[in-house]
Amino acid sequence: MDSQKLQALISLLDDPDQAVFEMVEKELLKEDTLQVEQLEHVWETSLDELMQSRIEDLIQQIQFRETSKRIQNWSIQPAVDLFEGFFLISQYQYPDLKLKSVESQLKKISSDVWLEINNRLTSIEKITVLNHILYDVNKFAINHSNMLLPQNCYLNQLLETKKGNPISLAILYTIVARDLGFPVELIDFPKNPLLAYVDAELAKKTHGEDYDSPILFYINPANKGAIIGRKEIEYFMKKNEHVDDKVFQQPSEDRKIIKLLLENLIEAYEAVGHREKVNDLSSIASML
Repeated sequence: MDSQKLQALISLLDDPDQAVFEMVEKELLKEDTLQVEQLEHVWETSLDELMQSRIEDLIQQIQFRETSKRIQNWSIQPAVDLFEGFFLISQYQYPDLKLKSVESQLKKISSDVWLEINNRLTSIEKITVLNHILYDVNKFAINHSNMLLPQNCYLNQLLETKKGNPISLAILYTIVARDLGFPVELIDFPKNPLLAYVDAELAKKTHGEDYDSPILFYINPANKGAIIGRKEIEYFMKKNEHVDDKVFQQPSEDRKIIKLLLENLIEAYEAVGHREKVNDLSSIASML
């Protein structure tokens, strides 16, 4: 579509005839070259409330389409990047979110940990340092006052408010730990994701066979990174016989963890009655 025709269509967004608007909207949404900046410029210069409202809706549809494409492209990669998945979900609600800004905040956290560790420390000692920086220095915590707040699921909000839910804190913890080279994997523990600190060499040797578990210990990000031993897991299993014990031996794929985050977000929006967002996010979740 040439620029002249595009501008002509945009100028018709204030047409009071709903049928005309729907035709214009359909044509504009088919146009891949339509930029949000173009619509924002018209919105800023227009005094017509109807046109402004329609442009806002168009911008939301375009941004959702672009975010969906990025998440779909992310999901089909052979090995997905956990940070990228978390960032893309956050961009759904905050389309102007800047990658470098978020990366720099995360890098600051991992750098603070790195300055406090050395090769003489044991795995547990290294995790203790990480816990100190995350929970004592940065004050990250579960948002107990409102667990179903949608903002608990967004990375930028978690970094700003220091409040999240068990899944968002678990993902944040994993991202920082992996940046430091700590071999941690997410475990889809019922109601509360845990992390497994694995013996990387043993994990390579077993390849999923029934040899000694490569998991050295577990970490609970929702409880200030509390370290959990195998005996505590076995005790839980005895009390919850319906839970398959394989879940504690098989770390979840990062793709599945992002889907779990989406399911939390959908539940949060359902709780506050945002049906449109529930539909959007359910559509995204179906891609994973």
